[in-house]
This record gives sequence, C-alpha cells and structure tokens, in this order.
Amino acid sequence: MRLTRAALVIAGGAALLLLSLLLAVAREPLPEALTSGPGRNSVRILDRGGALIDEYRPEQGRRSAGVSLERLPSHVIDAVLAAEDLRFYGHPGVDPLAMARAGAQAVRHRRIVSGASTITQQLARNLVPRPRTLRGKVREMVIALRLERDLDKDTILAEYLSRIEYAPGVRGLEAASRVLFDKPAERLDLAEAALLAGLPRGPSFYDPSRGTERARQRRDRVLDRMERAGLAAPDAVARAKEQPIVLQRARRLGGAEHLVRSAGSGRSLPPETRERIREVHTTIDGGLQATVQGLTRGLIGELVAHDVSNAAVLVVDNETAEVLAYVGSPDFWSEQGLGQNDGTRALRQPGSTLKPFVYAAAIESLAFTPATLLPDVELRLPTPQGDYAPRNYDGRFRGPVRLREALASSLNVPAVYAAQRVGPARVLAMLHRFGFDSLERDASHYGAAIALGDGEVTLTELASAYAALARDGVHRPLRFVRAAFDVAGNSLPLAPNDADATERRAIPAPLAHLLTDMLADPHARQAGFGRHTVLDLPFPAAVKTGTSKGFRDNWTIGFTREVTVAVWVGNFDGRPMRGTSGVTGAGPLFREVMLAAMRDRDPAPLRTPEEFVSAEVCPLSGALPTADCPHRVKEHFLPGHVPGHRCTFHQRVSVASSSGLRATRACKDAVERVFEVYPEQYLAWARAAQRPLPPSSEDPRCPGGVTSTTTSSLAVAFPHDGARFALDPSLARAQQRILLRARGVPASARPVFVLDGMPLGPAGSDHQLPWQLEPGTHRLHVEAGAARSATIRFHVE
Repeated sequence: MRLTRAALVIAGGAALLLLSLLLAVAREPLPEALTSGPGRNSVRILDRGGALIDEYRPEQGRRSAGVSLERLPSHVIDAVLAAEDLRFYGHPGVDPLAMARAGAQAVRHRRIVSGASTITQQLARNLVPRPRTLRGKVREMVIALRLERDLDKDTILAEYLSRIEYAPGVRGLEAASRVLFDKPAERLDLAEAALLAGLPRGPSFYDPSRGTERARQRRDRVLDRMERAGLAAPDAVARAKEQPIVLQRARRLGGAEHLVRSAGSGRSLPPETRERIREVHTTIDGGLQATVQGLTRGLIGELVAHDVSNAAVLVVDNETAEVLAYVGSPDFWSEQGLGQNDGTRALRQPGSTLKPFVYAAAIESLAFTPATLLPDVELRLPTPQGDYAPRNYDGRFRGPVRLREALASSLNVPAVYAAQRVGPARVLAMLHRFGFDSLERDASHYGAAIALGDGEVTLTELASAYAALARDGVHRPLRFVRAAFDVAGNSLPLAPNDADATERRAIPAPLAHLLTDMLADPHARQAGFGRHTVLDLPFPAAVKTGTSKGFRDNWTIGFTREVTVAVWVGNFDGRPMRGTSGVTGAGPLFREVMLAAMRDRDPAPLRTPEEFVSAEVCPLSGALPTADCPHRVKEHFLPGHVPGHRCTFHQRVSVASSSGLRATRACKDAVERVFEVYPEQYLAWARAAQRPLPPSSEDPRCPGGVTSTTTSSLAVAFPHDGARFALDPSLARAQQRILLRARGVPASARPVFVLDGMPLGPAGSDHQLPWQLEPGTHRLHVEAGAARSATIRFHVE
C-alpha cells in the first residue's frame, strides 16, 4: 500500500514537473551544436579497386559517421528503439510513464534500476553536456522538449544515431558498424543490430573488443525486448541469440598517409561540400602503392650515409592523368625526418628537369632541330646582378654539341645558351603551358638560369608536365580522386582537378614526340652519363634527371607510353646531400618504381618513327655531311626541318707532308688532308682540346705562298656593322625578315652565314640568305671554304 502511494506521489510530481518544463521550453533556443551539424565524419579512403586504405579522423582522432535513416532496414531501427526508447514515436521528448516507472523501481529497490531518459533526452545531453544534478536533469528535459517542438522524429533519431558513442573513439551507428563488423549499417543482420543497439548504454563496459560475454548478455536483453514488443519474431530472436559474436575488423592497406589526409580533408571537393564527405574513392592502386612505399623506405635506408633522409614518389597513368601511387615521405610518422611534410607538394629547385621545356620553346620559336649546334664552351651572359657563367655538372666543356646530345646528357651550358636565345619570357610562357603555376615571378627574375632550375616547382607539377609529353603534348591536371560520397551515398561534386577538367594542348604532338625521342636516346645520353646506367630500362622510356644548387635536391623523372614516374630525393630541412646526384640518388629508386609500375603491362613504342624525316648529319657540325666528314649519324627531323646546308667544319687543306705546314699545289710534297675548321667561339676550346686544326702558317719552302684562312675581301654586305632593326608589332613575326648578303666570295665557294656561333646554312647562288628577325644583339660573320670574314654586330628591338 505504501509503495503504491509512493508511486502515485512520484507520478503526480512528474506531471507537475512536465507542466513546468512546458513553460520553460518557449524560452529555450535550439542548441548551437545542432545547428552546426554533427561535426566532421571520419572519412573512409578507398583505393581504385574499393579496398580500404585508411580512415581519416578529423574529430580528435575519433571514428565517426553520420547515418541516413532511409537506408537502414527496419530491424536496425527497431533494435535501437527496443534498447533505448520503445515509445519514442509517441512521447513529446520526455516520457512521463518511463519517469514514473523508474521512480517506482528506485523506491522499491532502493537503487536505480532503469533509466528514464528518452532518445531525445540523450541527444540533448550529447548536444549540451550537463552536470549530473537535478538542475542538470531539468535542463536536459527542457532541451529535449525544445528539440521535439522544432524537429520531426526521424530527424531526431538520425541525429542521435549520428552522434552517440558506441565504443571508445567510435561515434555513430555507421562508424560502429564499420569498425566492429566491416560493413555498412544497412547490411547489419538482427543479431548485429541488437548488439550495436545495446552498446551506447555503456560503450566501454560492453565493448565487445574487450570481451564478448557482457556484450552478448546485453545483446540478448535487447533481443528479448524486441520480441516482447512484437518487433521481432520468436524464431528470429532464437536464431540471433545462437549466433556467436564474430568481430570483423576492416583490413587496411595502410600507407599513402599524405593522400589520406589530403582526400579526407576534402581537398578534392569544392569547399561547400567538404563537411558532408564520408567516403572517397581514390585513383591509387593499392598493391603498387605498397610496393612503392617499401621501395622508398629501402632506398632511404641505403642513402642515410650520404645525409639523405627523405624522398617522394608519384606514379601517374598517362592516359587518364590518375595518380596510381603517392608517397609524400618514406615515414609519415618520423618526427626526426619531418615525415609529415609532403614531398610531392613541397616547392623545391628543379635543377635540370626543366630543360626539355626550354628546348621545346627553342624548337617552336627558333626552328631549332635535334641537330642544331649549341655551344658548350665558356659563356658569360650579362645579367642585372653581373655576368653569369654557367658550368656543367662535371665541370667539363665539350665544344659544339648537337641539341639531341645536349638534352639527353643534361649539359648546362647549351641549355642556358638556348634559353638566352629564346628569351626567358618565352621559356616561362612554355613552362606555364605545361602547368608550372608555382613560377609566379616575372621572367626577368629568373633570366636564362631558369634552364637550370632557378625557381621552385613541385614534384606534382613535374609529374604532370612529363605526363603531358607522354600524352602527345596535351596537359591535364593530375587526378587523385575518382568519386566522393556523403553518408546517404549521394555522389559529391569534385573540384576541377579531380573532375574531368578541361585539358589543353601545351605543344603540338610532333614536337612532343621529338622531345620524347631525344630523352629516350641511350646513345645521346652516354656523353653525360656513360653506358649501362640505372636510366637504361628493358623497355622504351624517356628519362630526365636533375640536381639543384648545393646538392639539396635531386630528381629523376621519366615515362613510358603507359605511366610517368617522378622521384625527388633530398632533406626537408634543406640540408645538402653528400655524393648524390639525380643518377645516384633518385635514379635507383626511379628505376625500381618504373619496373614495378610496368610489371604487368605490355610496353608500347614511345613514338611512331614514320612521322619523322630521317637524314644523315655530321655529328660534329650537325649539318648535312660532305665527302670529307669522317662520321655520320642518322637524325630525326620534323617534316620541313631537315638542314639545307652542308658541313663546313671538315675541310681539305693542302699541307707539306714533310713539315705539316700549309702548302700550295706547287709544293713538291703537297698533300690534302681533312682538318676541323671551327667558328671563332669554339677556337679556344678546340685548341685546349687538341682538336685537329689546320696549320696557321705556311711552309716557307713552297713557292707561290698560301691564301690565308681569313680573306680580307670576304665580308658581310648586309646588315651593316652597328645596324638596328625594330620589330613591327602589327605584323606576324614570320613576315619580318631581312636578307643577309655576302660579298667577296671566292669563285666556286658557297658562303655560310654564322649567327651567334650558329651556322644558318649556305646562301643561294646570289650569296643571300633570308633570316627572320629575333630580338637581341647579334654577331654575324660569313665563311666560304677556308676563308672567314670579320664579325659584325647588329641589334633587333
């Protein structure tokens, strides 16, 4: 009797309390935590095949995920209601009957037997944490009633299932389902749904990963309540109780931590959708990623003795621009190695890796060819900071070199010369066409030294640019993400780089093929790297290395038709390396990664030989050979670009066999021998290199004297020394030409004009040669047989 009276008193008190609460609700605003959303979901990062790489957890390291109620089967929702709030859809947020029942049980047993908090109250407590006092409890009920006034029941339940803690560090039903059973919540069976529904009552106490017995007992109580409430059939409940608890932890590929952080933070999505992201399908090949990660760590272990602690690698599918492997550092978790820095996005000096694009500008703007002769001699270029004298990596000069050899062997001096001829502005414009947006300064800031990497770019930009060469000159931003979804499975729009971004043609396809042909030429590479290096692969591949000033960075980047591999090796703190270059540092890693990337592929040819015109040239002069040229090499040209002039470097000179001095035909022991005759800018090099130069003096025993190699009558007739020309901006550049003219040409000789040390080709029978005006100050002389004119200078503005 006393218990009944006490229960009635408690019930009456609860009713009065409810009335008081209703008065307070009108003044209570919605919790700010609700209006700001449930916080960032933890984001599942998948590889291109759907395998889980890892889960990005932005919220204090917790795994969390929102839930879409309409995707959940009824038995999952019923299990939650049975475990927490059977009358959820019938009460106003606070359940007076539950409060009365809990109060009566507390009086009867003199302890708390069951709680009276509804799902709405638990959500209120999650949104606005409260002290465990009577005042705090009242405040919780007020907030619950306020929630019920403004939100429908399904919204409240979805918020609850997205926010509540299910296990230590695991928030939300979806996250719990993934963590414990490696499946989405929509695929939970009855036993699994009941187990998860019972966990929020004690996330640590019932945590099945710490032992399944408590979790099993709690699950079975939830199943019993479902059966009593008619939410589950008795036979289904019996089968569910017999089902063992088998936890299925998600298998993670691991690695790619930099990509996980980037993709999980929503970098590949427009800012307005980043808060909604739940799952990201990347372009990564999980198996290749693991291989490349292991290779990178192994190489760095071998290079520690050379003061090398970091490396970064990208592997790109050339057709799609999708990134197949992404290693930002050897060890993301290394504090000493600053491993959380991302070497694929760090700005570093690129060394010689920009040279192909310098030569692309020269071929496009100045009609250079692979046979164009470039000076590898001591140069001094005026700059605002003083004269600049470029040097090769090995400190040697090689005299006149063909462009093919200069590029393949990565010679510095010819590249700087070419950049100076083209003009830094054109070189920079070419680099921008290939996506080097990090080069933000004016062209005058970089100057011709941009050919040697005087500027900072990223490995991502380099990989994208070289992939464009492999893609016939079409630039396309790299793609890291294939698709992204929210908690409801809706596809989210991607940022332009990872969507089907508009591609652009950087250079014509034939020019891209020509550059590729030179970069893939192992014979042209021998002058700079020797034979049998790590750059020689068992399939066609174009490769370029680079080393920055002070040995702080070295690079190896190359491509087949199928993939591009880009490797950087160095130190994130900027320390110089010891005894490493692009070949010895980044090169070995490049080779192993390329072999791994091509392992299951059938390599295709890099180019179509039929698109080139082949012709033999003299390897010394780059011109068409004469009968006096001792060697010939086959060169590839774009149609219409085969040189029209013949070699003037190899010339027959009469010498006295007894003395080796010049002789006339009247000399009794006169014989003709072939010598090398160089333009003026190569003479100092040729003498130092002990090249077979013609004798400068005549044999006094020979009657008749000898004609000097410089004939005073041979001269440049036009332009005049000191002439100045101005380009007309209203006319196309190709229409602005002058006729170079020679006078005093010996009979039967064809004059060859030499501009800035470069033979332009023989003049016609009228001793004239058209030349397209190029800005700058130029030096011009003419050669005919053994005769050479004085040099004149003129300027084009």
